[in-house]
This record gives sequence, structure tokens and C-alpha cells, in this order.
Amino acid sequence: MEVERLVKEAVNGSKSALKDITVSIQDKIYYLSLRMLANPDDARDATQDILIRVITNLSSFRFDSHFNTWVYRIASNHLISANKVVKRDAGLTFDLFKMDLEQDLQDPAKLKDNPDYQAQLNELRISCTMAMLLCLNLPHRMAYILGDILEMAHDEASTVLSISKNNFRQQLSRARAKVVEFTNKSCGLLNECANCSCDKKLTGAIKRQRINPLKLNLETESDSSYAEVKKVLLQTQQEFKTLVLQKSVNQYKCPNELNKIIGFLVEQGIQANKIRMKNIHHFKTTYK
Repeated sequence: MEVERLVKEAVNGSKSALKDITVSIQDKIYYLSLRMLANPDDARDATQDILIRVITNLSSFRFDSHFNTWVYRIASNHLISANKVVKRDAGLTFDLFKMDLEQDLQDPAKLKDNPDYQAQLNELRISCTMAMLLCLNLPHRMAYILGDILEMAHDEASTVLSISKNNFRQQLSRARAKVVEFTNKSCGLLNECANCSCDKKLTGAIKRQRINPLKLNLETESDSSYAEVKKVLLQTQQEFKTLVLQKSVNQYKCPNELNKIIGFLVEQGIQANKIRMKNIHHFKTTYK
């Protein structure tokens, strides 16, 4: 198996093997972090921390599971239980999110002539779709992302989360029910009778600086336009609309800014755990 060979070579000091391993997992880690945290800067920071954990613990991989399963276990554990993640979690609820969605709704007439109007709608659509999952607590959020968005098999997902398959199914079922109920009632893309719609929300989102019309990072890297997603949802059966909306968030790649820290970690190799972690974190801070 290719990954087994690479892991063994990396443990034995091969920097090229370690680089290949890191490159193969960095996008997966970043996307998982982004869907869990919804904020690109927080996701980038979490990705750095998780990569450090993977690299410095590589010699502990025992080949009793798929390597990606082991990586996802490290990533999931960090994203659910790390102090910095838990402290940043806003404790958002669906009721609070609904109240926020229905505030500051305005006619977008003044924005429609802007050539970037559709792109701005798409930026809002993506950011709102991701933020919606923040209303789930961390364990249920992770279960939903693994089970529905990443479509991970229940056997593997329960292994990643170190819980029974039955427990995972229960967490996924509860999370899915909450997301579907909220989306069907409150999202204008799924329910034309909903109070909130992206066009009515856009002006307020710009004023509140939730959308920066001069820096549309999410939309720029998106595979689907706002109009394309809206058209697909119109043609989708009601019971699948929520899942289609959540999966329409692009599989974003690990930011280029992480290349320097990744290069540093590869250079240090799996012996990085012998280096004082404050030196690594100093390097991370320097190259943010």
C-alpha cells in the first residue's frame, strides 16, 4: 500500500515521503476545519495545529485502520475538544440564527446594477450555509459533517469519533433533523415563503461587514454560481434540498499561506515533537 510505504519512509527520516503525506491530507484537514468553524482564518489556524499533531505523532500510527481515518480522528478530536476551539465557539442556536436572518432585510434595488451583484449573493449564500451549522453543538456538528457532507461510512465515522456505530447514527439523525427543519422553514433558497432571502439580506450583510464586497474569497473559489445553485435547488425534491445546499459549498483547498509552515514542519520531520512547541508556534505567528 502506497500510504503504508510513505509512512514508514517518513518515520525513518524521509522528508520527501513526509511532504507527500502532508500534501495528501492538508486539503482534507482544511475543509473539515472550515465546515466546523465557518471562519477561514480560524480554519487555517486549526489546520496548522492539526498538521503539527499528525506529523509529530506519525510514528504512533499502527496501520490498524486506514491512514485517512487516523488523520480524521486526530482532526476531529482537535476540532471538538481543543481549548482554543471550545472557547471560540459562540454557542449559537437556531432560534438566535433565525432572529438574525430576519433582521435588517432590505430591497436590494440599489445593488442590482453592480456587476458583482451575483457574486456578492453567492458569497452570502456560502457564508450563511456554513454558519448555519454553528447552531449545532460541536459533537453533533462533526457527526453531520462526517456523515452527510463528507458521506463517510458509518463504520469509519464511528471509528473517527471513537463512539459506537449506533451512537453515531443517533447523533447524525438528531443533527440532520435540526438542520433540515431550520433550513426548510427559514432559508429563502429552499422556501420561497421564508422571511429571509439572500437578496433581501445582502445590503444588511455588507453594512454589518459580514460580506466584504471588495474581497469575495469564498465566492472566488466556488465551483458554483448563485444562479446555478438556485436552479439546482428548484429542481431538487424537498427531502434532499438541505443536503444539496450544504454540499454546494465548494471543497476549498488549503490556503497558500500555509505552505511556509508546512515546509517548516516537513523540514523538522517527525522529530518536531522534540522541539519546544513555543518555537513552532512562534514560527506560525511569524508567517500568518
